[in-house]
Amino acid sequence: MELRNLAIIAHVDHGKTTLVDRLLQQSGAVRAHQQLEERALDRHELERERGITILAKCTSVVWRGVRLNIVDTPGHADFGGEVERILSMVDSCLLLVDAAEGPMPQTRFVLAKALACGLRPIVVVNKVDRPDQRAEAVLGEVFDLMAALGADETQLDFPWVFASAREGWAVRDLAEPRRDMAPLFDLILEHVPPPQVTREGPFRLLASILEYDPHLGRVLTGRVESGSLTPNTVLKALDLEGRERERTRITRILAFRGLTRQPIARAEAGDIVALAGFERATVADTLCDLEVAEPLPARPVDPPTVAVTFTVNDSPLAGRDGERLTSRELRARLLREAEGNVAIRVRELEGEAFEVAGRGELQLAVLIEQMRREGYEMSISRPRVLVREDPASGRREEPYEEVVIDVDEAHVGVVVEHLTARRAELGDMRPAGEGRVRLVFTAPSRALIGYRSRFLGETRGTGVMHRVFAGWGPWKGPIRGRERGALVSMEQGRAVAYALWHLEDRGTLFIGPGEEVYSGMIIGEHSRAGDLEVNPVRTKKLTNIRAAGRDDNILLTPPRRPTLEFALAWIEEDELVEVTPRHIRLRKRELDAALRRKALRRRAREPA
Repeated sequence: MELRNLAIIAHVDHGKTTLVDRLLQQSGAVRAHQQLEERALDRHELERERGITILAKCTSVVWRGVRLNIVDTPGHADFGGEVERILSMVDSCLLLVDAAEGPMPQTRFVLAKALACGLRPIVVVNKVDRPDQRAEAVLGEVFDLMAALGADETQLDFPWVFASAREGWAVRDLAEPRRDMAPLFDLILEHVPPPQVTREGPFRLLASILEYDPHLGRVLTGRVESGSLTPNTVLKALDLEGRERERTRITRILAFRGLTRQPIARAEAGDIVALAGFERATVADTLCDLEVAEPLPARPVDPPTVAVTFTVNDSPLAGRDGERLTSRELRARLLREAEGNVAIRVRELEGEAFEVAGRGELQLAVLIEQMRREGYEMSISRPRVLVREDPASGRREEPYEEVVIDVDEAHVGVVVEHLTARRAELGDMRPAGEGRVRLVFTAPSRALIGYRSRFLGETRGTGVMHRVFAGWGPWKGPIRGRERGALVSMEQGRAVAYALWHLEDRGTLFIGPGEEVYSGMIIGEHSRAGDLEVNPVRTKKLTNIRAAGRDDNILLTPPRRPTLEFALAWIEEDELVEVTPRHIRLRKRELDAALRRKALRRRAREPA
């Protein structure tokens, strides 16, 4: 059977996974009577909860006797490492662009990667059914973006369709009848070239995706670059330098067929398959016959820009929720994550701590959330950017990001004021329709840590912010951090409603009555600058005259429960996030109040 390999790339929430649902349905890969769950490829629990794609996934459909191997990729910039890995497996890509929003920061990022690989994209202007669609104008914006990214003449002569993945149709011209996805299928057959591989010769496959299966163990996915393979064949794994990592017998060859992964008797050149049997081979390794001496080239992945420090949970409430508490278990889990995720780097520090670096706060938050659901307890530091030294000038450099913000006209002033105060530079401002304005900033990554929650408050929840790594630039100097202090508990016990009622005037509470607290735990945000030590376990003093039920009923404002992303962005350098399977708590790094005051006086005496 003829093969075509293609990836679907787009900005977050532009409809990639919904488009795959329609392709599966209309190609017959899903039976007519079979109930297809919405966003069927997003099988991961966190993906379905957050409504985003986190891991790249493969599927295949058959259209007019040709098998189409399709790879669905993440749309968020923090998971760009997934996109970079799979581009070596495909020969073309579908670039989805929202018919109303147009090209966004992640569109530029993924398109630049695809063009650098020599791929000729097929543009799908999606969500044409939106009342505010401007499909024709968006198509022109895509052409301008390709030209700005240095696309060659063949890439600029791209084919396109207008589509609505939700309604299940695609057309070459907006005046055509809107029936089904057949025009898109035909366009793929017409413009996606067959895999450029060697049918004969020794077997070679570049591992691009690593998974763990409870029955098969380590499973590596990639495209067969040459030769063929049958089960029980002995292969070896070569790393990027050509050193042999291991030899093993292949126990299972799996191919992607619709929503399932099925064992096959033979893997042919050009097909995308998964191999089971290796124990140490990892992403970017070449899996090949024993006679092969040179590894396949692997594309470099952009380096991480943000890091946090993982340590064991040493709070007074440690060990009550989780099952995996030791630094040894923490180390093994982080190293296993770094093996399969090329955008994550792990470095061991002194004192049984681990520096975990990634592309952004969301990627790190997803990793932490996965680990807490697996039963881990840990303490997490505030995210910090990774800096480097420019080899040419020797000056200190930090990562910068392009920030695209859509806000109502009434909120433009406050957004510009606060971002420029954080050393961001406004590059463009233009109307976005319906009383909204699009702002484009270039900002140091440091400036955006902790800004999202404030941004949502300033825009009354109506603002939309997208960001993507833009490159490295000169160090911008100090940036103002959190403007308000913390309410820090001075006692251990269970919080009392009477005490919390008296603390509501002092700030915003993060806890409710009956919850366990300890000395040094942060229970809320102070309404002013500077920390305030409070007693949340204080009870009412009763006498013969003053009884418990004589006063007014205590009505508390519901507490603001910190999410993981909020907690990571909110804390300062002297604070930690305590993460357990059932709780997210904020605490001071040093729990003893006297030691904290001593450290504060020492920092005040240090020269600026």
